[in-house]
Amino acid sequence: MKKTNNHFFDEVYQVVRLIPKGRVSTYGAIAKYIATGKSARMVGWAMNKAGSVSPKVPAHRVVNRIGLLTGKHHFNNGPNTMQQLLEKEGLLIIDDQIQQFELFFWDPMIELSIE
Repeated sequence: MKKTNNHFFDEVYQVVRLIPKGRVSTYGAIAKYIATGKSARMVGWAMNKAGSVSPKVPAHRVVNRIGLLTGKHHFNNGPNTMQQLLEKEGLLIIDDQIQQFELFFWDPMIELSIE
């Protein structure tokens, strides 16, 4: 059964809301977790719409697969908002790149696994 955009976006938002402060995930990791591994771009589209969603979605915690702030231009308060929010949570960003990305990466396949 094909997922509608609204259903898909809601699933994405549910996962993104679980990313802890000071951690980040990727479009691809979220897509893989919700069993649509080839839909990383759709996760990006969901993040573009996240500013109008309630309850709030911490879209600033979703970056590309190498830790680049590729979605920064979609924040209503300007392109520096994403970096400022991440820095407030303790991450260091240089040239739109999260430093020591692997230390802050939150993989829902691992973090949300049921044992």
